[in-house]
Amino acid sequence: QSKKYCNMKIIQTTALMAAIATCQGFVAPQQSTSQTALDMTSRRDALATSFATILAISVPSAANAIDACPKGSKNCLRQTWTPPSSTSAADAVSQLRDVLNSYPQEGQEDGKVDGGGYTIVSDSDSAFKLEYRSSGKGFFAKSFNGGKPFIDDLVIEPNGSSFEFRSASRLGDSDFGVNGKRLSYIGALLKEKGWTGVGL
Repeated sequence: QSKKYCNMKIIQTTALMAAIATCQGFVAPQQSTSQTALDMTSRRDALATSFATILAISVPSAANAIDACPKGSKNCLRQTWTPPSSTSAADAVSQLRDVLNSYPQEGQEDGKVDGGGYTIVSDSDSAFKLEYRSSGKGFFAKSFNGGKPFIDDLVIEPNGSSFEFRSASRLGDSDFGVNGKRLSYIGALLKEKGWTGVGL
């Protein structure tokens, strides 16, 4: 029984030493000092890399909060707009809200662009979602959409001091430039307030 007890103690001690070696960089006494430092550094680097990887996977990036447009898409656009550095976060949101509300409900080009008006679906936490509608009077709306308006979605979300824009059509392969004209109109108003844009 005494022998069995000793064997169990040896196993327990060995397991404890292995655990300490794994967690604290312990190495066998016969190893050189340089090898010990190398092993400890390697374990430390591995732990740091693993931790960084976990963070990268588990924490979503604000820059990617809005879906990217499909490659080669002709009915989706993404842009980034940044207010002047002197503008506070609250003022930037207020300016953006004013610009969005300044878009004409009758649309542009005598109703050829967004002739069915628009609706602010949500406005919260510095993020916006809007729906823009065509007039429903065009050839394509009558021929392919039962005379109902085509709907485009504009999503705006903060990314640090900037705002990410994504304007996309729900149906069809081409928007005939509508999303671009919409963002150009909104962008011109933002430029008047000193904002700068990327992806124009």
